[in-house]
Amino acid sequence: MRDNEERAGARVAHDPPPPLTAPEGHGDPLSFVVPTEFVELPTKGAFYPEGHPLHNQDCIEIKFMTAKEEDILTSRTLLKKGIAIERLLQNLIADKKIKTQDLFVGDRNAILVAARCSGYGPKYKASMTCPSCGANEKHEFDLENKKISGFLENNQVLQDTGASYNQEEGTFSFVLPKTKVTVELKLLTGHDEKRLADLSERKRKAKKEENVLTDQLKTYVVSVNGERSPQVISRFVESLPVLDSRELRTVYSNIVPNIDMSQEFLCSSCDYQETLEVPFTAEFFWPK
Repeated sequence: MRDNEERAGARVAHDPPPPLTAPEGHGDPLSFVVPTEFVELPTKGAFYPEGHPLHNQDCIEIKFMTAKEEDILTSRTLLKKGIAIERLLQNLIADKKIKTQDLFVGDRNAILVAARCSGYGPKYKASMTCPSCGANEKHEFDLENKKISGFLENNQVLQDTGASYNQEEGTFSFVLPKTKVTVELKLLTGHDEKRLADLSERKRKAKKEENVLTDQLKTYVVSVNGERSPQVISRFVESLPVLDSRELRTVYSNIVPNIDMSQEFLCSSCDYQETLEVPFTAEFFWPK
């Protein structure tokens, strides 16, 4: 248990519920409850409204993965509908009052990584393409080698980016370097991720050009110089200079509470070395 507690971002529950007992005369020696663990939330519950079960809570309790969760991950119906991971998340969360799509993206990521570690272990082999020589190879990542990022962990980030935090609204504002426009940003939730995925799928089916980058910017930019009109935000994003677009994405990724999964990658073919984000491929929950 002590070893599990020392895992970054996860703690085993100290007081698990007592074993289930069968009615008298029908004892079941295999009766037991699924063990649980507490996962540290990157947002520390600071962005959830009052009355939400996670308001100002720094951890969430989840169950260990079981054969039932593997059924979810291998269900052709759920996979075809693209809801297997969503159903998995909902199954794992102990407090059923918590809806997965209400969770902020960083918190969802923390739960997924913890579930992967408890279900399949912390070693994760993923297919990688070397940025230098283009060689394809398997690289093993250690999922326990992670940390929480964002301004709540390092307040210096706000000073470095020149951003300000509106605690009442749960948003961030900063001035873009090229246009000198003040943009206000929000944290994305599961609802936002689903809308973006659905939009991308509709465009794909209609054989329209997918605009993943600008669609995402339009989702987390909530105001431009105080103007909150979706039409204004859309026109602004589409005409945003590359310098401002890159800065906006960089500031957002540095500020938002999340799981930092960057690790060292070393190419065995050309010895190229770089710090890369751990890729969330199909092998993450479907290891061979």
